[in-house]
Amino acid sequence: MPRPIEALVHVPALAHNLQRARAQAPDARVWAVVKANAYGHGIERAYDGLRGADGFALLDLDEAERLRTLGWRGPILLLEGVFEPRDLELCSRLDLWHAVHCDEQIDWLAAHKTHRPHRVFLKMNSGMNRLGFTPAAFRGAWARLGALPQVDEISAITHFSDADGPRGIAHQIAAFEAATQDLPGERCLSNSAALLRHGVKNDWVRAGILLYGSAPDFPEHDIAHWDLQPTMTLRSRIIATQTLAAGDTVGYGSSFTAPGPMRVGIVACGYADGYPRLCPTGTPALVNGRRTRTIGRVSMDMLEVDLSELPDAGIGSEVTLWGRGPGGSVLPIDEVARAAGTIGYELMCAVAPRVTMRVAED
Repeated sequence: MPRPIEALVHVPALAHNLQRARAQAPDARVWAVVKANAYGHGIERAYDGLRGADGFALLDLDEAERLRTLGWRGPILLLEGVFEPRDLELCSRLDLWHAVHCDEQIDWLAAHKTHRPHRVFLKMNSGMNRLGFTPAAFRGAWARLGALPQVDEISAITHFSDADGPRGIAHQIAAFEAATQDLPGERCLSNSAALLRHGVKNDWVRAGILLYGSAPDFPEHDIAHWDLQPTMTLRSRIIATQTLAAGDTVGYGSSFTAPGPMRVGIVACGYADGYPRLCPTGTPALVNGRRTRTIGRVSMDMLEVDLSELPDAGIGSEVTLWGRGPGGSVLPIDEVARAAGTIGYELMCAVAPRVTMRVAED
């Protein structure tokens, strides 16, 4: 039989989380952000759960082509725009909308020969300082685009740097509104954190991490607070047990020492599967749906869990590393990510190719 580790994608949960985004902005249209292969879930696996969106937003032309192959005929937005002039040909062929964030992209459009004018989203750098025109340069870029026959409609877009934290978004909204005052076209501002925490709606909202069952402002709020459901489960099984005496150590580096007699389960999951090596002793896990902890150092193919309070667990017992466990149990991915000093996004995207991933039967 194959190694027992697998990842499951929960399609109904994706649809539920999309509806949560709609409920937060009932008058706005919703982009389902599916960059990074739908945050590691797989575009093809996630599609049925997200096809109720008004459009899909992503980065790669290849992923845009995959969506068209799946039958999607609605809007697709390239969040970083095109990377070289010839990409505009594929935008024309696939009817892609694309961000414009620098003068070079405007130059490429001006030289592009097309029979169908492009829909573009002009990006403002309102304080994130990654992509986009500064507020002072924004209206000039708008005028340049507006004069091009290659451009049809222009929308305005920006991205918040601190929507999930105490600094908030007021300073960026003020910069955006001052620079776009009286300009025509639709607006697109909110990411997941802005949508959930601040209720910024505009014409389009970008639902990203909230779609995938991770709270954008964890640990201040968890997924239960936002009524989100886990969309990915990573699970495996216990393949061996060990009985330790006081003073025995576990794993590489002997980083855990048993304080007394205890039983340990060896799980078929390690950092080569995408489970973070940095997860310390105490990282939560579920065994047969009951909460326990990891102990010792995560190795390439195995990790260890504490079975001291789980006398019925043994070889073959199901271990939920994150997501949904037996009997309705849940281990939010955010808790595991926090133990590793990272965020749920990274764990989702890091599941290794050797882990079988499939759509769950739920």
